[in-house]
This record gives sequence, structure tokens and C-alpha cells, in this order.
Amino acid sequence: MMTVRILDAQQARTAIPGLCEVLADCVNGGASVGFMQPYTPVDAEPYWQGIVESVEAGVTLLAVAELDGKIVGTVQVGFASMPNQPHRGDLKKLLVHRAARGKGLARLLMEAIEREAAKHGKRLLVLDTATGSEAEVIYPRLGWQHAGVIPDYAMWPEGGYCATTLFYKRIAA
Repeated sequence: MMTVRILDAQQARTAIPGLCEVLADCVNGGASVGFMQPYTPVDAEPYWQGIVESVEAGVTLLAVAELDGKIVGTVQVGFASMPNQPHRGDLKKLLVHRAARGKGLARLLMEAIEREAAKHGKRLLVLDTATGSEAEVIYPRLGWQHAGVIPDYAMWPEGGYCATTLFYKRIAA
């Protein structure tokens, strides 16, 4: 059975081991999400501890997808921190474990996090993703608009520069 949940800080803290597994799998599978290979679940713990703190502070929404009770996907929205951007959020780290891909989890995660962001008064979401990645083709299918490409923005986890594609989506608040 597939489920998608928005986690509070305590639930997020409990979910750290599963989130670490998903992040490590995605990085080792080539996802350009800020980390370099080799990458282990232990390497991911400090990152997720920081996310738990930001969920606790009320500046990040965290969703997880579960398949038969096991975390296999996640996505976040960080709230813009500048006073002139209370309506905007940054979509971050849409991750689906390679063993769980092709089941519609990315769509379910995106729909859930967009609904939750709207409940928090967000009307505009933005994201960046590696140009040429598997993830890049997902966003237009979900109603996201292409905003441009920045060359040599980041690196692939195995090394070498990659461009990033920027997307935005207006959501109903």
C-alpha cells in the first residue's frame, strides 16, 4: 500500500533512518541534489537533522511517501525568508528510491506538498533541477513552467559540471 504523509518535527525525527536510505540511494544513483559520491546513509544524517530542526522551526514542510510502511520517497518546501516573499516557497529534494520508481510516487508527493504549501499561504513555488536528469522531465508533466537554464550551476555526484533548469508553479492558496 502507498501512502504520502506530511510530517511534523517528531515524525520527521523518527523518519531519519528511512530518509537517509532514500537520499543515499538517490545520490549513488546519480542524482545531483547537493552531495558527492560515495555517499552513505550515515553521511546523510547531519542533513536530515538540519531538516528536522527547520520543520520544528516552522520554515520547512516535509512529505514522505511510504510503500508497505517503508519510506521510499520524500520532498520538501522551504519557506522564503525575506519579508517581501511571504507568498513563495522553494521546492527541494524530490527523491524517490530507485527500487520504488515508476509507481507514481513523485506525482503523489508533489500533489501533497503543493496542497500543504497552499494551506500555509504559499501561491508560488520555485525549484531547480539538473538539466538532462530524469527528474527534469517530471515537472512539466505536473504543471510546472520552465523559467530558464543556468550553465555549470552544480556538479554531478560522480563529478563534472551540470547545468540546472529552473521551474516555477503558481498554486491556489
